[in-house]
Amino acid sequence: MKILVTGGAGFIGSNLIDFLLNAHHQVKTIDNLSTGRYENIAAHTANPNFEFVQASVTEREVMEELVAWCDHCYHLAAPVGVKYIMQHPVRTILDNIRGIDVLLELINKYQKRVLVASTSEIYGRSLDFLDPSHRRKLKEDDYRVEGSTRNHRWAYANTKAMDEFLAFAYHKEFGTEVVIARFFNTVGPRQLFNYGMVIPNFVKKALSNEDLEVHGSGEQRRSFMHVHDVVRAITSLMFTGKGVGEEFNIGNPHEITINELGRKVIEKTASQSRLLHIPYEEAYGQGFEDMNRRTADISKLRTTIDFDFEYTLDDILEDVIAYYRKKTEKVG
Repeated sequence: MKILVTGGAGFIGSNLIDFLLNAHHQVKTIDNLSTGRYENIAAHTANPNFEFVQASVTEREVMEELVAWCDHCYHLAAPVGVKYIMQHPVRTILDNIRGIDVLLELINKYQKRVLVASTSEIYGRSLDFLDPSHRRKLKEDDYRVEGSTRNHRWAYANTKAMDEFLAFAYHKEFGTEVVIARFFNTVGPRQLFNYGMVIPNFVKKALSNEDLEVHGSGEQRRSFMHVHDVVRAITSLMFTGKGVGEEFNIGNPHEITINELGRKVIEKTASQSRLLHIPYEEAYGQGFEDMNRRTADISKLRTTIDFDFEYTLDDILEDVIAYYRKKTEKVG
C-alpha cells in the first residue's frame, strides 16, 4: 500500500514510518522540520520504499502530488508541546488551520482515506467540572470545557477541534473517509524534552542528578501510552476501515500523579534528584490554566478493533531511560 505521513520526522510520525516500512508498505513523508528532526528518519533514506519531502503541508502543489500518489494518509503534522504552543501562538493557530484546509480538500478530490491526529487537549478541563469526585474518564462525546480566548493555552485545543469539525463536515457532505485519533499523553523513544514533555524532561534531569521541575502541586493526574501501542491502534483503525467516520480516544486509562511519576523516575534511574515544585506562572507566564485530570475512556477503541496494551508505564519509563542514556553516551 502507498502511504503518506505528514509530520513524519516527528516523534509519533517516525515511529509510524518504522512500522509501515517494516510491513513492506511504500511510504512518503512531508515535514518542514520545525519540530521534527531529520535524524528520526535518516535510517530509511536508502530504502527504495521511502521518500522524504522537506516542505510544509500548507504548500498545495507539493501536497497535491503526494495525496494523488497515496492510498492512505496519516496527518500528524502539527506544533507539539505546551511550551512551544505558549511561545508560538500565531504559528500554532495558522499552521493547523491552513494545513487541514489544504489536506482535506485534496483528500476529498482524490477520494483517499485519512487519519487526522487530534488531541486530548480539546476536552479542556471537562473532568474538573463534570467529575470532581474522580470517578469517571473522558468519553468521545463528552462536553468540552475551556477557558478564555485570551489564554493561549486553549488556542491549540480549539484549532484541533476545528480540524475535527472540518473532517466530519467533509465526511457528512461528501462521504470523505476520515478517522479522528485523539492522542492523550504519548511517550517513548525519540520524544524530545524541549517542548515541555514531562517524562523526557524528568528522565533527562534525573540522569544528570538535577532537580525535577514539577509545575503546580504535582497532584494533577495523567496517563501515558507507549508510542508503539499508539501506532498499532491507529494503523488498525485505518487498515480495517472500522474507524471511518468516527473519533477515538488513543490513550491509557491508568492514571498517576505527576509527583508519583517523578518519584518513579528517580527510583528507576537511581538518581540523587529531588522534586522541585514551581508555580505554573513561573513556567508558562501569567494566567496559565491546567487541568487536574485528563484520562481516557477507551471502551470505543477496544470494542472497535479489539485493542489491548503491550506496554506498561514501567516499560515506557525503561525505554525512555535507555534512549536518553544512549544519547548521553554518544555526546560524552
